[in-house]
Amino acid sequence: MISLSPPTICNSAFARTGDTVVVHSMDRLARNLDDLRRIVQTLTQRGVHIEFVKEHLSFTGEDSPMANLMLSVMGAFAEFERALIRERQREGIALAKQRGAYRGRKKSLSSERIAELRQRVEAGEQKTKLAREFGISRETLYQYLRTDQ
Repeated sequence: MISLSPPTICNSAFARTGDTVVVHSMDRLARNLDDLRRIVQTLTQRGVHIEFVKEHLSFTGEDSPMANLMLSVMGAFAEFERALIRERQREGIALAKQRGAYRGRKKSLSSERIAELRQRVEAGEQKTKLAREFGISRETLYQYLRTDQ
């Protein structure tokens, strides 16, 4: 089983006529109903069969109006479910922040080490060498240099 992004699946070099694309769930293929319809239509027009395991649906390009209705209804439910999950996640994060339990990642360097890092950069030392010595990535080094203390 390989996991691919929707643009890869829609790529004509990946899915060709006669192929079958098996997707665990509609919400894994597209983030909204319009994208889902477009992807299914693009693939089925090229003769690619699509099977959705969770929803027990398959599309071949010779689909009936009933199949199109099922795609729309099931896709709308998947989009609604995703919206509910996002809403619950936002609420959970807000509650965790109120309790002080959601503070983000711990800094890699202490304030003293950041001050030392800045002094050495100002003295002209190479940033790549410093990042290696301090055990951080170059991007993290640049973030420390950009932020005010």
